[in-house]
Amino acid sequence: MSAGISVLQPPATNYSSALRHRSAMTSAQLKYLSLGVLVFQTTTLVLTMRYSRTLQADGPRYLASSAVVLAELLKILTCVCLVCKEHSYSVRALSSVLRQEILHKPVETLKLAVPSGIYTLQNNLLYLALSNLDAATYQVTYQLKILTTALFSVSMLGRRLGLYQWLSLIILMTGVALVQWPTDSPGSPEKQEPTTGSPFVGLVAVLVACCSSGFAGVYFEKILKESKQSVWIRNIQLGLFGLVFGLFGMLLYDGERVKEHGMLQGYNSITWTVVSLQALGGLVIAAVIKYADNILKGFATSLSIILSTLISYFWLQDFEPTSIFFLGAVLVIAATFLYGYEGKPASNPSRA
Repeated sequence: MSAGISVLQPPATNYSSALRHRSAMTSAQLKYLSLGVLVFQTTTLVLTMRYSRTLQADGPRYLASSAVVLAELLKILTCVCLVCKEHSYSVRALSSVLRQEILHKPVETLKLAVPSGIYTLQNNLLYLALSNLDAATYQVTYQLKILTTALFSVSMLGRRLGLYQWLSLIILMTGVALVQWPTDSPGSPEKQEPTTGSPFVGLVAVLVACCSSGFAGVYFEKILKESKQSVWIRNIQLGLFGLVFGLFGMLLYDGERVKEHGMLQGYNSITWTVVSLQALGGLVIAAVIKYADNILKGFATSLSIILSTLISYFWLQDFEPTSIFFLGAVLVIAATFLYGYEGKPASNPSRA
């Protein structure tokens, strides 16, 4: 009997080992898939948004305020579909959940008004920033949201940052300062002039967007920790307020243009791509971020900066790189990796 048992044990051991090996391979594949999704979403959104804001069209240019409204509407519809899927595609169960979690809990729902209003402002600012800055400069400068998120997480959530994280924030600020350092490159005059708008306006828009992103992200994270609602329900609540705020902003600032040419003026395939990426990007990241560790997220950010720089230079041709820019970009990339080296950075995986 003992001989028979000893003969049967190795196959069981091998099977268990094979399962562990297969699980490890699946985990690695999911990590690399997460990397690909993060790089694709981050890079594509910035580049298509920049291209759409600088594209010379025959008619009127599309309204950024209307794009924000449509993105919120698409996000709401997507989250409703995901909640419906969680309840076995039962319309009755979906209706019951939405009533109980949104209508019957007005206080909990109203808590989302603050971050939703800030996110709506932030989304409009990103359009303004990319109307005035090239994609590469925007990508590097927008990494200041790491600094603002860290500071708000310390003050609002009581988190403690490690030595490497504080050091990374100093390096980050130095890198962004170098990227924004004014230079007179000996390039051709037509390449030195921005395609549209003012770099100063773009810089201010990015800085305000970084502050709003940091505060809203930490505020939203705090709400998620204090409640047991699913992240999709919370995103529906955010989207509903965002839709109201977005419509109000569109009518306030672009009401005359909407009356004259309609809400969808200037829309084309590129515009709809931007709207879809902005609406679905944060939800996609929320679905895959659990498979990506801090190092992988830093690697994704670095790849996105590099790709944005190359495409801005070779394709959009609205960016002339300098040695100071490259030094600043390298410092920002290094700071991103260093910040994820010790502890977890304060982030909001459910909104982008």
